[in-house]
Amino acid sequence: MIIKKKHIDKSKSVQLIALFPGRKTNIPSHWHHKMPGSAKMDYPKWPKDVGILMMEVYFPSQYVDQNELEQFDGVSTGKYTIGLGQSKMGFCSDREDINSLCLTVVERLMVKYNLSYTDIGRLEVGTETIIDKSKSVKTVLMQLFEDSGNTDVEGIDTTNACYGGTAALFNAINWIESSSWDGRFALVVAGDIAVYATGNARCTGGAGAVAMVIGPHAPLVFDRGMRGIHMQHVYDFYKPHMESEYPVVDEGPSLIDSADIFLFHSPYCKLVQKSFARILLNDFLRDPKPNYKGRYAGLEAFRDVKREDTYFDKEVEKTFVTASQELFLKKTKQSLLLVNQVGNIHSISELLGQRIVLFSYGSGSAASMFSLKITDTCNSTLEKLVSIVSSIKSRLEQRIKLSPSIHTYRFRRTLVSRHMVKKPLQIPK
Repeated sequence: MIIKKKHIDKSKSVQLIALFPGRKTNIPSHWHHKMPGSAKMDYPKWPKDVGILMMEVYFPSQYVDQNELEQFDGVSTGKYTIGLGQSKMGFCSDREDINSLCLTVVERLMVKYNLSYTDIGRLEVGTETIIDKSKSVKTVLMQLFEDSGNTDVEGIDTTNACYGGTAALFNAINWIESSSWDGRFALVVAGDIAVYATGNARCTGGAGAVAMVIGPHAPLVFDRGMRGIHMQHVYDFYKPHMESEYPVVDEGPSLIDSADIFLFHSPYCKLVQKSFARILLNDFLRDPKPNYKGRYAGLEAFRDVKREDTYFDKEVEKTFVTASQELFLKKTKQSLLLVNQVGNIHSISELLGQRIVLFSYGSGSAASMFSLKITDTCNSTLEKLVSIVSSIKSRLEQRIKLSPSIHTYRFRRTLVSRHMVKKPLQIPK
């Protein structure tokens, strides 16, 4: 079967024999030699080294400083910056939404890599930001494909809290490694605009999008068969109110009771024990009815301490190290044999050939652990990818800092534009 595409310059393309004998797809000739993803595939072999070939990142051009936000919100110094480890928070104006974020990141990727829209055979978007309860972001992105005449593009939106992007990535990999693959690239887009109601969680918001081209012979290769999956029905973070973007957060049961074994980053053993004690402290502070005759015996005096006041409090640290000793011996101590006997084992700085483990979690809940490997089979592709990613630091430095009052005003203005707030706005001075 011959698949015909509109507006294709035959002089600049080559016919790629895919998994289906006789089927033709069109990849620009300059990619045939320079882009390993367009390599010839012989049925029925697995595509080799499927992974990330190209990548682009987009984030809003304005941010609010978390130190200033602490003062504006009237919270203790260090609550956001030390307690949460946050420095700046990017946010959208009322001229941006999830569609515009994804449109921008895809268009920039295609331009920077000089990639034709006819080369894309699958496009999937992972997002939990919904501005239409029926129409997908993917269909909005198809506007970019119109001039190429390419409407033969599989995939749709995938939604589950923070896990949607990971699921979209897995679906793209699975497509390329299946009998459905037609030899073209898969394009994965992950984006979100995280907003929270006024209170402790608002400082953890943000916005951005990433676009990744997936194909064979990639410099960042996903290990086949190296996935661990855990899916479970819980209400830990959810958005039940159709008229609101704000989530409902249920902190859930004790973290220490949620697993049988806890493994930590282990530069030295004492740090691990202190980290385990911190879990008990966090459980204690959020427990609405702590059992002072059991696990929390003798801790009554610490009931009203503020979490942000405990980070450098030696008395709190010593007390909870002692209180958690029995659980530490049961759940973590056995994992420290190697570090106890050998010491800290640093990873080498050279990443080529190294395997990287990734973990993804989305409330509800869905979680995966998987791995990728950095290869040097195509140095030009890797160098281009590294160059694009390396530019992120300078782009972050070019953002404009806005005051917390302007941030709050723009945030409320965005809600007004989406018919969520009826109160009149007062422009801050």
